[in-house]
Amino acid sequence: MKPWFFLLCMAVLPAAAAPRLVALGGDVTEIVYALGSGEQLVGRDSTSQRPAAAIKLPDVGYLRQLNSEGILSLQPTLVLANGQAQPSQVLQQVEKVGVKVVTVPASPQLSVIALKVNTIAQALGKTAQAQPLLARLSRQVTELGQPAPTGHKALYIMANQGRQSLVAGKDTAADVVLRSAGLVNVMGQVAHYQQMSQEGIIAAAPDLVIIDRQALQQMGGTTQLWTLPGLSLTPAGKAQRVITIDQMALLGFGIDTPQAILTLRHDVAESYAHKP
Repeated sequence: MKPWFFLLCMAVLPAAAAPRLVALGGDVTEIVYALGSGEQLVGRDSTSQRPAAAIKLPDVGYLRQLNSEGILSLQPTLVLANGQAQPSQVLQQVEKVGVKVVTVPASPQLSVIALKVNTIAQALGKTAQAQPLLARLSRQVTELGQPAPTGHKALYIMANQGRQSLVAGKDTAADVVLRSAGLVNVMGQVAHYQQMSQEGIIAAAPDLVIIDRQALQQMGGTTQLWTLPGLSLTPAGKAQRVITIDQMALLGFGIDTPQAILTLRHDVAESYAHKP
């Protein structure tokens, strides 16, 4: 960072000025709005797409490719950063000029969502406003804690426009979601996200495919889905069984994730009830 930029950002805001927040992480931004502090946001990262009001805010860049100049140009008094925000040196530079940085837990676990809410609520002085939200999350997580394992073998496809489709293995947010919904991840024996291979997909033999609805549309619909390597030769392909989801809500492990998993569980039950 240029020395002159440090000096510029050292300017002290008036004591009476309202807090100026920058949120880094879609889960963080959603919680800020849910706690009634959306009007204090002056910036967000590119993964913060919800609610719709967030898109109108200045974008400081992708969560894992941040730069201090972009953040400090907005003269924030508080930066709320998802724990996956990178590079870490950027946040250290922001702190050096006197801006408070609060790191929000990022582990893809249902139990961590309430911790995220509590962390942000304490930073904003909104612990009272957080109670109804925490109560709702507690009810949903309790309901998810008692899934009846279905034994259905699911394949989660991460399809990105212009890139090769990936499948979700273990140690991924998708794997946690599948297990929370009572499903078996057919790629659970491999780590992280892997490129699709015809041999691997056929051997895994999923009877259900799960994919983001927007990604499926960009792909060209279900007709194009079954042309992916080996997929048409699986039980899922032969039965044409696919469930579309909101990937951001489901994998973000924010305040919408528990309900998104409950919805997935319901959709799975409906799919098998109507298509043996």
